[in-house]
Amino acid sequence: MKRLKLVPDNTSFSFVKFRHIAVGLSVAVMLASVVLLFARGLNFGIDFEGGTVIEIATKGPADISGLRTQLGGLGLGDLQLQRFGEDNDVLIRIGTAHGASATDDTGQAAVKKVKDTLGTSVEYRRIESVGPQVSGELIKSATMAVVVAVALMFVYIWFRFEWQFGLGAVLALIHDVMATIGIFALLQMEFNLTTIAALLTIVGYSMNDTVVVFDRIRENLRKFKKMDLGELIDLSINETLARTIMTSATTLIALFALFIFGGEVIRSFTFAMIFGIFVGTYSSIFVAAPVLIAIGVKREWGSGALGRGKVEKKA
Repeated sequence: MKRLKLVPDNTSFSFVKFRHIAVGLSVAVMLASVVLLFARGLNFGIDFEGGTVIEIATKGPADISGLRTQLGGLGLGDLQLQRFGEDNDVLIRIGTAHGASATDDTGQAAVKKVKDTLGTSVEYRRIESVGPQVSGELIKSATMAVVVAVALMFVYIWFRFEWQFGLGAVLALIHDVMATIGIFALLQMEFNLTTIAALLTIVGYSMNDTVVVFDRIRENLRKFKKMDLGELIDLSINETLARTIMTSATTLIALFALFIFGGEVIRSFTFAMIFGIFVGTYSSIFVAAPVLIAIGVKREWGSGALGRGKVEKKA
């Protein structure tokens, strides 16, 4: 019985040939992400924006305009209503001025007003409150977590390979994070703590994919000392292509299932992961590896911990 193969053996795609186009595309994506971030901003969830969120379920399809009319006269200030998942699910957002914290009297009063107005005609599924001070701390912590993760990845690659490899890996990671943030700014999907968790997961996934390619490049640098660096990188990527695509495909199957059936609560996480898998795979092939051509790598690898073994074969 033959095994299912998404990628045939002994492929010979010329990835390096398109590196200039790929780099231009990546730069354009990163610049667009920066513009979108400042022009449209991110649709921060309650984790980062602060305030109170009340999730309710109506007995039938929700009448958003009717609910807005009922709650609009309560003096709640910044009030937003939106559908959340099914037709009868509604998310009510109350701004920080009226939802400073879960124990704040004003926040409790806002929740009480909503409950008194809607009564028992709806089901209260979730009530969450985050104060402005806590949300500000969460933004700083989340930003620091992503920056530290990328910095530690650079150190890891530097010690395992060489600084040139580390630079290529970090540029790929920055590309992945920027592109993911850009798509969230473009689509105005909710950006919350689960999205940060997805970004950190993307950093790890992309780095794992990049290390596999780099490890094969290092191995081939020992074997083929006279081979052109561009050809050697193409060879290395092709040799790891089947593993890369199979890993991405199986991960995406699970993520698409979560995106479709997992509900609204984890939708931002699964969307970020799905998009991150695509851009992470792309960057490992078209960003991280071609950087080595621009800055060059050494051909001699010692017999120490970083360069195990002597050259056994010459092209």
